[in-house]
Amino acid sequence: MTEESTTRTERFERGRAVLDAVDGESGERLVASLADIAPELGHQVISWAYGEVYARPGMPPRDRQLMTLGMLTALGDTGPELEVHIGAALNVGLSPDEIVEAFLHAVLYCGFPRAINAVTVAKKVFAERGLLPLGGAASAG
Repeated sequence: MTEESTTRTERFERGRAVLDAVDGESGERLVASLADIAPELGHQVISWAYGEVYARPGMPPRDRQLMTLGMLTALGDTGPELEVHIGAALNVGLSPDEIVEAFLHAVLYCGFPRAINAVTVAKKVFAERGLLPLGGAASAG
């Protein structure tokens, strides 16, 4: 998406706009948490991850978040990142039931422990947003 002549400042500004649109406060808190120890890492999260990759036109934000949830579940031990991206998934139009369904599907490839951990993080995010209890297809027996 970017040209070689794009400046560091332009990438940061584009990334900030995408981060704000997708993650809102959660993304900002994550980047702020790096300011006193690894400010360049925070800059790269905004400039590269959001200004370059998330800003690409080839995949809608909803699909990017669904894919991100699956990959974070597969990695395991990604609670803080899952929390941010579950919130982002809700922000870009995924329903709580679709998010839980993604974690159920992840069981096939990641195993029960990682999927249960992801659902536990989702429960926290859903509770904070007043979205519990769920009653859709994903929670049906």
